[in-house]
Amino acid sequence: MNIGYIIGLVLAIVVMVLGMANGFPPYDFDQLKNFGDGPSVMIVIGCSMAIVLASFPLKTFLSIPKHFAVMLKNPKQKPETIIDQLVDLAQIARKDGLLALEEKANEQEDPFFKQAIMLIVDANDPDRVRATLENDIECMSDRHNAAAALYDKASAVSPAFGMVGTLVGLINMLQKMDPTSGSSTIGKDMGVALITTLYGCILAHMLFGPVANNLRIRDADEVLNKMIIVEGITCIQAGENPKMLREKLLTFVSQKQREKMADGSSGGEA
Repeated sequence: MNIGYIIGLVLAIVVMVLGMANGFPPYDFDQLKNFGDGPSVMIVIGCSMAIVLASFPLKTFLSIPKHFAVMLKNPKQKPETIIDQLVDLAQIARKDGLLALEEKANEQEDPFFKQAIMLIVDANDPDRVRATLENDIECMSDRHNAAAALYDKASAVSPAFGMVGTLVGLINMLQKMDPTSGSSTIGKDMGVALITTLYGCILAHMLFGPVANNLRIRDADEVLNKMIIVEGITCIQAGENPKMLREKLLTFVSQKQREKMADGSSGGEA
């Protein structure tokens, strides 16, 4: 579970609500009703979603629930786990040959990892193996960036429609002004007009922006995992020593992760 996103979002909502309720104790939660306005919600949320729908293919828009599921879940695989698996495959290939890896390929749940193993089992040219896998990664990243771009677009248009709603409110306020009745309702009407700007900022910076950033982080994590697989598979095909393979693949992870893996290996050998 993506705890950081959940904690950050909840904390932002709590702080905002407390700020609306006077900021400091004693809180006046009755003030919160001042920030509710149906037409403003309709303009900002409705128009923002409509423009996003008009800007992207329908299948991308309908994948929004899937995007949130991906963002909230932890990555299925960690780099250190993949490295350990590749070293094991290198040991098997060195002992029994590449054909012995076919059974291991069938045990893989990750389609990309399985495909990578089968490419070398089928004795494909090394350059073709790398090109095929790297093209797969590039296409995957393009799809991920297209999903993140949806939230970038929503983040851009929601404040704009907040301003549109404010202009609509100001126009209606000016149209209703009566010189004979004075300006007693101007403050209230102005407050309602500005609520749409508030809604637009909230959607852009508390919802859409963080989602886009988290999706790109997930993409970077997945690309890293797949690049480790590509490098590991091509080294296995070249018959590289498992120990040297581990050292080479460890360059993909941070120094802290390397030390952690080294400690685990030492404990396992003891």
